[in-house]
Amino acid sequence: MAKMKDTLLKKRGRYNTSGLVEAQFEAGSRSRVLKNLLGIKKKNEMDRIEAEALKRTVDTIIRWYDVNHRFNAEDICHIQKIWLGDIYEWAGKYRQVNLSVRDFTFAAASQIPRLMDEYEDGPLRRHTPCNFKSIDRLIKSLAEVHTELLIYPFREGNGRVARILATLMAYQAGIPLLDFRTIRGKGRQKYIAAVRAGMDRNYLPMEMIFRTVLRRTLSGA
Repeated sequence: MAKMKDTLLKKRGRYNTSGLVEAQFEAGSRSRVLKNLLGIKKKNEMDRIEAEALKRTVDTIIRWYDVNHRFNAEDICHIQKIWLGDIYEWAGKYRQVNLSVRDFTFAAASQIPRLMDEYEDGPLRRHTPCNFKSIDRLIKSLAEVHTELLIYPFREGNGRVARILATLMAYQAGIPLLDFRTIRGKGRQKYIAAVRAGMDRNYLPMEMIFRTVLRRTLSGA
C-alpha cells in the first residue's frame, strides 16, 4: 500500500517540498499560504475561502453522479478541480512535488499516476457504485476507499477530497450528506490512529470511524 497520512488534520507550513509553482508560497504570507490565483496572504482568509468553495462544490456535484456510477481517478481529479480551480492553478492535477513531514516521506510524485491507476482498478472498482443496502457493507466500502485514497495525490486538499468522495458514495446508498464533525476535537486522535492502521491494510479502526459518522448523520444530531 502506498504511503499515506491524515491530510484532513494537517497544518499548512509543516511540509518540505521541492520544485515547481506548487512548492511556492504567496509572498508576504510567511510561508503559511500557498501561491494562489487570488493573491491571498492571510491563512484565516484562505481557510474561509476554501471552506466556502468546498460547500458549493458538494452542493453542486452531489447531483452529478447517479446510483450506478463507478467512480474513477478522473472523477477524483475533477472533484478537486471544481473545488479549487479558482484558487490554485494546479487544481485537479496530480502533484509534481515530492513531500515529506518530519521523518515521513510520501510516495514520490512520479509514482502518483501509477498509484491512482491501481486505486481505480482496486478499491474504486470493488466498492463503487456504492448502492449497497447493507449498512455494514457500506461502512466497509467507505473505510477502504477513504483510507486508500490518502496516498496524497494532490498538493493540497487530499483529505477533503476523500471526504467528498465518501459523501458521494454514501449518497449512492441513499444516505444524506455525511456529518464528519465526529473526527474533530476528541475524535481527532482516533481518526489519526485509524489512518495509521490503514497503512497496514487494517481497515477496522476506520470502519469504526465511519460507523460513528453514519450514526451521527442519520440521527441528525
